[in-house]
Amino acid sequence: MKLRPLDDRIVVQPQEAEEKTAGGIVLPDTAKEKPLMGKVIATGPGKLLDSGKRVEPAVKKNDTVLFGKYGGNDIKIDGVEFKILHESDILGIIEK
Repeated sequence: MKLRPLDDRIVVQPQEAEEKTAGGIVLPDTAKEKPLMGKVIATGPGKLLDSGKRVEPAVKKNDTVLFGKYGGNDIKIDGVEFKILHESDILGIIEK
C-alpha cells in the first residue's frame, strides 16, 4: 500500500523507543519515552501559497528528522506505525 501525503504534510516512520538507559538499566514498556526522531518515508508536493505557487518541502525522502513529542497524527498501516506531520512540526534534520 502506498501513502501519498498532500500539501506540506510529511510521513515519518518513528524510530523505536530505547530499551535501555545510558547506564544500562532495562526500561519497561510503561517507562519508555515516545520517539522524537524518525525517517522520512514520503513528502507532499509542498505548501500552496496564495499566489498559486508551491513551496517545496525542506526535507526529502530518507532524511532523519526531529519532531515534537505531541506533533502530528499517529497512524498504523499493515501493522507499521507512522506519523503524519505538517512540515512546520519538524524541528530539524539530523545530518550524518
